[in-house]
Amino acid sequence: MLAITPQHHLFLHFEPIDFRKGIDGLIGVCLRKCEQDPFHGGIFIFRNKQGTALKLLVYDGTGFWLCHKRFSCGKLAWWPTTLAGAKAISAVELTVLVNQGKPAQLTDSWHKVASSFGTSRSL
Repeated sequence: MLAITPQHHLFLHFEPIDFRKGIDGLIGVCLRKCEQDPFHGGIFIFRNKQGTALKLLVYDGTGFWLCHKRFSCGKLAWWPTTLAGAKAISAVELTVLVNQGKPAQLTDSWHKVASSFGTSRSL
């Protein structure tokens, strides 16, 4: 099983690709267009032109994983349209994206919670 963690480097290719490409074709896209070495364990995310499927490519030290998700209904709810938007995606946002959500609507992972104790109370 492939787990997406905050420690992974995520490389999202924001332009659609030809989904007839397999592992070798996607390695070429990583090297030429993304200018990243896929052998370093990053997760590379690709979409098809119609927005109905995603492919994730990752090297785990012993070989490549190629995960293909085709949505049973509907299309991607969101996809970055610029390189800056593609570079800013987090592991949590990728998880939402894979499940056809809109990661741009997420709030920060951490936020301050108000204390339930009053100011007159001492600990």
